[in-house]
Amino acid sequence: MSRRSVLFAPGDRPELLRKAPRTEADTVVFDLEDAVAPPRRAEARTAVREVLSDPAFAPDCEVTVRLGELTADLDVLFEDGGDGDGAVSRLDALVVPKVESAADVRRVADAVAARGASLPLLALVETAEGVLNAPEIARVDVVDALVFGAEDFAASVGATRTLEGGEVSYARQRVLVAARAADVDAIDTLHTDYEDDEGLRADTATTVQLGYDGKLAIHPAQVAVINEALTPSEARIEWARRVLTAKERADAEGRGVFSVDGEMIDAPLVAQAERALERARAAGVEGSGE
Repeated sequence: MSRRSVLFAPGDRPELLRKAPRTEADTVVFDLEDAVAPPRRAEARTAVREVLSDPAFAPDCEVTVRLGELTADLDVLFEDGGDGDGAVSRLDALVVPKVESAADVRRVADAVAARGASLPLLALVETAEGVLNAPEIARVDVVDALVFGAEDFAASVGATRTLEGGEVSYARQRVLVAARAADVDAIDTLHTDYEDDEGLRADTATTVQLGYDGKLAIHPAQVAVINEALTPSEARIEWARRVLTAKERADAEGRGVFSVDGEMIDAPLVAQAERALERARAAGVEGSGE
């Protein structure tokens, strides 16, 4: 499964909840936290459940919910007792905000289990304590991805956000490394100005350079830019194929280092080639070596 683009939709806007999967986002997040004003959260819970319970709602992307108030949200989402009816049957994962420890995600997993269900969790790491504890959070068995939230992180340490992002670079890389070490997905922070395509492209280029699997989006207009950047190009795919073909020959000849297009290839570059093809396949790119 690919999570190149992870698009948020406010939980109190049912028309947007239904439209979100049609944006080509790999993952949509029905938001019951920051995108909904506290007085409207009860209404939002009901709206989210109604959409997820509708048999006509059958998107081909991953559908998740970002929790706002744990008990109240789960009580509505799983009011059928988790027996597979209604919302549970179409909910693929939960996004847990402001995760600061392994105990935080275990608490959510236990609450879901108490309602007779089991779902992977995407842990949103967006505070100083959460960043420091990212390695232990990523290793909890129910955690399927770490998500870096730069805006809240900057606020938690008193930093001033800049376009260059130097103030969050350590945290951004620590979350990525923690996810990689635990073999879970790493989802990068959002670009807040949804009308700034140039800025989004530059920021997403950094996402790719760092090695993230995906990026958050707050507007449908951002999805295409993110998907394009996080899908290996045909040139990259062809390079990866040549590397792996040459590796087979080198293995047969007992050589650990070999040349492709005048470039010396060893184990780290082989790993890059394998990852490029994995990402291409996950994104459904034609001709990705299937």
